[in-house]
Amino acid sequence: SSMKELIDNNGFYGVFGGAFVPEMLKPKLSELKQASKKILASEKFQEDLNQLLKDYVGRPTPLYFAKNLSEKYGCKVYLKREDLCHTGAHKINNTIAQALLAKALGKKNIIAETGAGQHGVATATACALLGLKCTVYMGEKDISRQSANVQRMNMLAAKVIPASSGSKTLKDATNEAIRAWINQEDAYYIIGSVVGPDPYPSLVADFQAIISKEIRQQLKEEPDYIIACIGGGSNAAGAFYHFIDCNTQLIGVEAAGKGIHTQETAASLKLGSLGVLHGSMSYLMQDEDGQIIEPHSISAGLDYPGIGPVHAYLNESGKVQYTSITDQEAVTAGNECCLLEGIIPALESAHALAQLKKMSFKSSDTVVINLSGRGDKDLNNYQIANR
Repeated sequence: SSMKELIDNNGFYGVFGGAFVPEMLKPKLSELKQASKKILASEKFQEDLNQLLKDYVGRPTPLYFAKNLSEKYGCKVYLKREDLCHTGAHKINNTIAQALLAKALGKKNIIAETGAGQHGVATATACALLGLKCTVYMGEKDISRQSANVQRMNMLAAKVIPASSGSKTLKDATNEAIRAWINQEDAYYIIGSVVGPDPYPSLVADFQAIISKEIRQQLKEEPDYIIACIGGGSNAAGAFYHFIDCNTQLIGVEAAGKGIHTQETAASLKLGSLGVLHGSMSYLMQDEDGQIIEPHSISAGLDYPGIGPVHAYLNESGKVQYTSITDQEAVTAGNECCLLEGIIPALESAHALAQLKKMSFKSSDTVVINLSGRGDKDLNNYQIANR
């Protein structure tokens, strides 16, 4: 069985999920839900999507046996190389699919939010390819710490609009994007993670499911472990998707920031409580009054105060084990991957790599780590942290 079976007709995973949105958005969401079922079922859509995933995105991505990491950790470590996708991360799997969907719905104006800028770049890329207009909302703070990605979006003719409210990061960019979406008749909102109101969490999970579908084909046996980092949780949802009910131990790694006992962390599952953010019910970092506590992570892509509802459900049901890794541990693991394998991982993915140190393995164990993105965008942060 897969993640598909975990969700009910109203978009809930147990008590998590749903669509808690202003009245004005309800028709847009139900239109999307109905139409996407029909469009995704069509042969034409699937053919177009598969063609692009193959020839444009570069799938299947390799499942690489990391010999040196394997020797160091005394097990068989495989890296699922999502960093080799066009634009450098798994994000493109979802944006290409949603942009095709928007086009089939006759929507020409695309809105997106972005934290690290990877989803923004991937959305701008899909829009350039498919002739759609693209507006990306990005927190002012993220614009300054991810300037290379902003330049890429500009080159791809996307309009980057700074979000200057609140913490000036992903949460605020998402607020602005939702506001713009409410006010524009013909807009389509491409959400970049398994968050937001139904049908987005399941839509994005379904589009990222290709990751675990390929892992199944590439690794003839079921792996003992699959490890993936989690912000909103789309790369992890993709990596876990087809392994939900088997003997594989699934491990989702949150960003502990400066430590879960500090105020500067992004470990929403560990520290969060039930609440509604951006249209869905899940775990959030909030104070007694329900005000969002600003998250912190060295990695802009994990710096989100909530978590996708599917992960809240998988945590509750015990199907997935969730852990957290600090900024420093992630940087150390990123450096190690550079030195041992000649691969510079995104700081997000470095959180998943850091989990290796926390575990003990048998030599026969196979461990798949979802290397969700490459580290070009993080060179600045690596440099500062390595001083």
